[in-house]
Amino acid sequence: MSGDRPALAALECVACAAFGTFSAACRAATPLAYFLLSAGPASGPVQVLDWALAALCVGVCTVIAALLYIAIRRNRRESASPNATLSQVNVADERGERTATRIVAVGTAISSVLLLGALVAMLRVLAAVADPPRAPSLTVTVTAYDWWWKVTYQTPAGASFVTANEIHIPTGEPVRVDLQSADVVHAFWVPALAGKTQAIPGQVNHQWIEADRPGVWRGQCTQFCGPQHAHMAMEVVAQAPADFSRWLDAQQQPAAAAQSGAAQRGEQLFDARCSGCHAIRGTQSEGAQAPDLTHLASRRLIAAGTLANTSLNRLDWVAHAQQRKPESLMPDIALTPAEASDLSAWLDTLQ
Repeated sequence: MSGDRPALAALECVACAAFGTFSAACRAATPLAYFLLSAGPASGPVQVLDWALAALCVGVCTVIAALLYIAIRRNRRESASPNATLSQVNVADERGERTATRIVAVGTAISSVLLLGALVAMLRVLAAVADPPRAPSLTVTVTAYDWWWKVTYQTPAGASFVTANEIHIPTGEPVRVDLQSADVVHAFWVPALAGKTQAIPGQVNHQWIEADRPGVWRGQCTQFCGPQHAHMAMEVVAQAPADFSRWLDAQQQPAAAAQSGAAQRGEQLFDARCSGCHAIRGTQSEGAQAPDLTHLASRRLIAAGTLANTSLNRLDWVAHAQQRKPESLMPDIALTPAEASDLSAWLDTLQ
């Protein structure tokens, strides 16, 4: 039985891989859906191709494991004949070599055909998703930084505004995404909506995304860009056209004036301690080195997808940014309890 262990181990690996794929597909809250979920026409053909390639890989692994098992069983049978003569051993060796040569030749031919078929399928998918089905009515410029995303909207009416780490789009409409980088090479990928495209310094690359239903789809930088590469996420929020129109109108407005005394003190504190990097439209804060925070409290996440956007997490990020994302440009900012309360009151108003 010990001679069967390598083959059985190989079969176990195939089974575990298949089970892992199935279990991931069954988890509705998988953060990055990869090819398990398609929410738009640009990702549908890619999903079909990915499943086909996954099935091909499982099939190849299964065949290899089966051949390995057969080879081990045959070798054990032949080695169990201690009374075989030298000529019998030589004949068996020659027969085995001929069989192995035929297997290698057939395997090479089949592999070549499969690889060629995969190449043709890939080229067909690339052609199918290269251009949107109709002209996009909205253009979004996404600029990648270490380690966050600046999002600039150009509205159909000609207005523009800036947000960060969260991209809102209307359902049923293709959206053009212009990608660029302010520092190193990054890559923009929202698996449920489209393939990935690199963001390269000094160059503008283009992509289009479209969601066929409302939802929140997570994206990620997929080009290693430094120690916090894994914490450089974004979200695409697909909304019904009417909801998106309301969001678009609200985002173009400046921040509401602080009403309470605590919020007013928090605004003054922000202007004194944070305005060198951050901007809040409608106030004296006009920094351009870090995310625009005009409507910060309306976002789902902060720190490029690292933390849920709650009052406590916002203060935690301000005070302990270097613990949450070491080497990011955001420093740890020491605040007294009174300052923390005032700043929180101000940030809470940025709806």
